[in-house]
Amino acid sequence: MGRNGTGAGRVTLATIAEALGVSRATVSNAYNRPDRLSAQLRAQVLRKAHELGYAGPNPVAATLARGRIAAIGVVLEDPMSFAFADPAASLLLQGISEVCGQQDSALVLIPGPSGPIARVALVDGVICYCDLPDGAALETIRERRLPFVVVDGPAHDGAGHVGIDDRSAAHAAARHLLDLGHRRFGVVAMPMHPDGWEGRPSPEREATAHFLGTRRRMAGYRDALAEADLGHDAAVVEERAPYGRDAGRRAAHVLLARDPRPTAVLAMSDELALGVLDAALSLGLDVPGDLSVVGFDDVPGAALARPALTTVRQPHREKGSAAASMLLPGPVRKDPLVLPTDLVVRGSTGPRRP
Repeated sequence: MGRNGTGAGRVTLATIAEALGVSRATVSNAYNRPDRLSAQLRAQVLRKAHELGYAGPNPVAATLARGRIAAIGVVLEDPMSFAFADPAASLLLQGISEVCGQQDSALVLIPGPSGPIARVALVDGVICYCDLPDGAALETIRERRLPFVVVDGPAHDGAGHVGIDDRSAAHAAARHLLDLGHRRFGVVAMPMHPDGWEGRPSPEREATAHFLGTRRRMAGYRDALAEADLGHDAAVVEERAPYGRDAGRRAAHVLLARDPRPTAVLAMSDELALGVLDAALSLGLDVPGDLSVVGFDDVPGAALARPALTTVRQPHREKGSAAASMLLPGPVRKDPLVLPTDLVVRGSTGPRRP
């Protein structure tokens, strides 16, 4: 007996319909629109299908018949494990998956904007959670005429865009510390370029940062310091890759070994900031007495830290749901959607000691 046959020929929906004395549409509804049948009739259809050796409708054929795949792809900048390990990425995916659930669509994760899966993934549209370059993934998206939305990365012609004003949000974080009297700063930066480099970046590396979020957050910090008549050397930057809590811990140990050491640290993410708190604790430094720390994201762990982390709150889940909603049937919204941010002041920041 074959997968969809009894040995006497291929079993189809029509075969089952004939055996039961019902219409082909009734058999199809048993698989595709069960709400249209009584529980008893559906059970009867599925039982007969099992007896005849029918495994179910061909998913490829069903896709061609309805003209859509019912799946949204998410292109990630980092390996797929990042989506599950990083709290901010996880919240964004929650927002996307909520919309997918409402629309009976699947969610397909596509690691790396230049990876081979980006060329073969069967999806109706794509959300690019990355700084999508003019490379393989973008070329494939355009060749297949897929609607796409960029989250946080550079805007592209014909694509939707969801993001925040990173520069303004970072400015608010630095301004908060300046208002508390701080004048010596450390900055723990996310990667500026996709080269895995670590250390104190040159002004040229900083000014030409490939990753848009890093470049804009750094510019926001610099704007606030310039407004306070502080020069470039008022903030010592340590760049780390890959980005995460361990990266923040390692960068902080370098910054806090300086003489004089910074009295405040600006971290470009909460994961980096939590690493800074870990380093301060290991060095016996009081936060915020000896060191103030500000993060960026307001992931759930920020409020649970000890002390609780002052940070920039951005709406990760709303980003995801807005991006997914843009890919619903109909034209993709072309004007950028800029979501609001807030500075959340908690216990990790305080006045500079005299």
